[in-house]
Amino acid sequence: MNAPANEGVRATLDPITFAVIKNAMDSIADEVAYTVLRTARSEIVKDVMDYSAAICDRHGRMVVQAKTIALHLGAIPEAMASMLARYGDDLVPGDAVIVNDPYQGGMHLPDIFMFAPFFHAGELEGFCVVICHHTDVGGRVPGSNASDSTEIFQEGLRIPVVKLYEKGRMNDMLERLIGLNVRLPDRVLGDLRAQYAGAQVGIRELGKLFSRYGRDSTRVYLEEMLDYAERLTREEIRNWPKGTFRFTDHIDDDGLSPDPIRIEVAITVHEDRVSVDYSGSAAQVKAAINSTLSYTKSCTYLSVRCALKGDVPNNAGVFRAIEVLVPEGCILNPREPAAVAARALTGYRVFDAMLGALAQIVPDRIPAAGEGGNTVVCLSGRKPNPDGTASPFIIVDMICGAWGARPNADGIEAITNASQNLSNTPVETLEAQHPVRVEAYELVPDSCGAGRWRGGLGIRRSYRVLADEAFLQLRADRIKFPPYGLEGGEPAATGRNLLGEGDAQTELPGKITMWLKQGNLVTHVQPGGGGFGDPRKREPSRVAHDVWNGKISAEYAHAHHAVVVNAATGVLDEAATRNLRAGTTQ
Repeated sequence: MNAPANEGVRATLDPITFAVIKNAMDSIADEVAYTVLRTARSEIVKDVMDYSAAICDRHGRMVVQAKTIALHLGAIPEAMASMLARYGDDLVPGDAVIVNDPYQGGMHLPDIFMFAPFFHAGELEGFCVVICHHTDVGGRVPGSNASDSTEIFQEGLRIPVVKLYEKGRMNDMLERLIGLNVRLPDRVLGDLRAQYAGAQVGIRELGKLFSRYGRDSTRVYLEEMLDYAERLTREEIRNWPKGTFRFTDHIDDDGLSPDPIRIEVAITVHEDRVSVDYSGSAAQVKAAINSTLSYTKSCTYLSVRCALKGDVPNNAGVFRAIEVLVPEGCILNPREPAAVAARALTGYRVFDAMLGALAQIVPDRIPAAGEGGNTVVCLSGRKPNPDGTASPFIIVDMICGAWGARPNADGIEAITNASQNLSNTPVETLEAQHPVRVEAYELVPDSCGAGRWRGGLGIRRSYRVLADEAFLQLRADRIKFPPYGLEGGEPAATGRNLLGEGDAQTELPGKITMWLKQGNLVTHVQPGGGGFGDPRKREPSRVAHDVWNGKISAEYAHAHHAVVVNAATGVLDEAATRNLRAGTTQ
């Protein structure tokens, strides 16, 4: 029998060369991402950083991913399969294929995948993949991200697997079709060009790498990167306790019905792999919070990867040790034409449920629940121009809040959810480009879950409408079901939404679309993160420091930690604390 191709090269793999190529690939992926960031037109990409980049090998397997949105990247295999089925034998240098259809491997319509093939010496050797969340892709609601749509056809322009670029030129028909169907064509088309520019940088750098190490050798090292990640993943799982570990969390509701939505996960640890079963989760819902199968898989892969210790490469080799089981018609694998625009909310709850189950497997590595995922506040309308005309504006603000407490440290505030890699939009950017005034952007005292290690504090953010009118699309959660604590830690405070009209304030539901008038004030109060460990085992000096910093009140310290602190000075009363704690433990 003939030896497999490249076996001779594989037998002489050099660990130093492997490390150099691995780090080079990581750097190339990050350079793709930096290029997109520098050339994008919209705030949601260049300020919020809601985009991703990865490099796949010639078989379409993800070899490296950039330091971008983690929840995007595990969806690449599904979208890549659709792309290869359509264009696998019909790609040339300069081409770029796009897709956003959730039922062809996409996630939701604003996330447009772009696949740019890389050729070396006339042969296809890989793909640069860039995913961007676009400001608007049409549909019934500006921003194309409403949670109250009831079918995919309401959500915007649905793009099948098509070539946007052919031999380096943007397809004129598609350019005009996309431009006509979105509210801000300059930004959308500009961001698509940024995706292409980033991919071309990746292709240029991949060409240098292949030229330096040779085609056959580089192929083998890329294959080894996948095998290496798989080996490390399986080796860790071998040390995990065997059995089935379950956890259930809930989404408040879908915005159309008040009923809570169950997300149930069962992780079964086998010898060197895990299977993840979501069959106990709710059926698909009418509103647009259904999660596509590709996104559910991505959330699952990410959750397991977060539980792994060591420097496991972030590539498709990790996926090989993870089986995902989701029944069709479930909220995590809906049937077409279910609406999915706000599917990120469900993905966050999948992440929380997965961590809850993983905390039973590797409790020393898993934090309590964070804020429940970023809140989306979308404001749109028209703003006046100096010449007397008016132009459309769309704000898609994704508020990043708090981490839950960790097994050995407090949670963190004003930071992206652990499943994402987003940034809060700078106030100056919002106010300079849009007719709004941000009147509050602050931490919410006492919003953290108490514990030996406390959760992070949530964020309060308020928007005053300066335009004549504006359309609000709000997607929030954790108003009914607070972020959970672990190991005796307490849950965090829940969230709130408020509408200010004059001196009156009205509570708003978590998911709503509505018109606002000039002068209205929209406020979102985000949940904090859950606590970890017994709150009465928290060091009194840490409690006093939190009171002094204004993160918790003296009343909170007394009620949750049995610690007495002077509210005015933040000074710990050690004697009173000893007496109080002695009384609470008797």
